[in-house]
Amino acid sequence: MHLAEAVRYLDTLLQTREVGDFPQAMNGLQVENSGGLTRIGAAVDASEAVIREAAQAGVDFLIVHHGLFWSGAQRVTGAVYRKMRIVMDADMAIYSAHLPLDIHPELGNNALLAAAIGLENGEPFFATAGQPVGLRFEAEVSREVLRDHLARAVGGPVHLAPGGPVLARRIGIVTGGAGADIAKAAEAGVDTFITGEGPHWSYTAAEELGLNLFYAGHYATETFGVKAAAERVSQKFALPWQFIDHPTGL
Repeated sequence: MHLAEAVRYLDTLLQTREVGDFPQAMNGLQVENSGGLTRIGAAVDASEAVIREAAQAGVDFLIVHHGLFWSGAQRVTGAVYRKMRIVMDADMAIYSAHLPLDIHPELGNNALLAAAIGLENGEPFFATAGQPVGLRFEAEVSREVLRDHLARAVGGPVHLAPGGPVLARRIGIVTGGAGADIAKAAEAGVDTFITGEGPHWSYTAAEELGLNLFYAGHYATETFGVKAAAERVSQKFALPWQFIDHPTGL
C-alpha cells in the first residue's frame, strides 16, 4: 500500500481541497513518509502523547482532526522537536482533516453524533469559513432524554444550560467548540443547541436567548469522524487500524 494512493482517496472522499477552513488547519497530508503503509491510526489531536503511542503501536499513517500546526507556525524546539523526531524515526505520515471531517454527510462528526442520538434528516446550517458546518433537525424530544442520549453517545457527562423549552423541537448540532457562537445558533431558529464546549458566559446567554445549550465535550464530540475515516481507509486498502484515545476532558 502506497501513501500517495491513501492520500488521493482521502482527499477525494473528504473534499479536503474544496472545503473552507481556518488557515492553521492545513487539511490533507501534513507529513509524508517513505511511501509504504502497514497500519493506520486515528486520533483527535496530533499531540506528543498520541504520536508517541502511535509510533509504539507501529502506526505509519496517522489520521487526525487537529493537526500538527493548529497553534500556527512554531519553532522546532521542545515538544515540537520531540514530536517531529518521533514522527521521522517511525517513518510516520500524518494526515489532518478538520472541517472536512465535521461536515461530511456520512463520515462527519455532526452526522455521526446525530445518528448516535437518534436524529435524522438534518439540514445544513451555521455558516463558517464559506459553508454550513452544522446540522439542524426537526424533532420532539425532552431535553432530559436528549441529555441521556448524548451522554451515552459520547461516553461521559453532558452539561445542560436549560434556557429553552422542556420539549426540544428545533435542534442544531455543531461539534467541537462552537459555544461562543450561541447567538448565531439562535438567529438560525433552533431552540436547542448541541456542541462540545464554550465560554462561561454562554450559560447565561442561553438563558437570555431562550435556548437549551448542551456541552458534550469538545474532544468527545470529535472522536466520531477520525474513527470513521480510518475505518473507511482500512476497508478500502485492507490495512489494520486503531483509535488512539487521549481525552482532554474538555
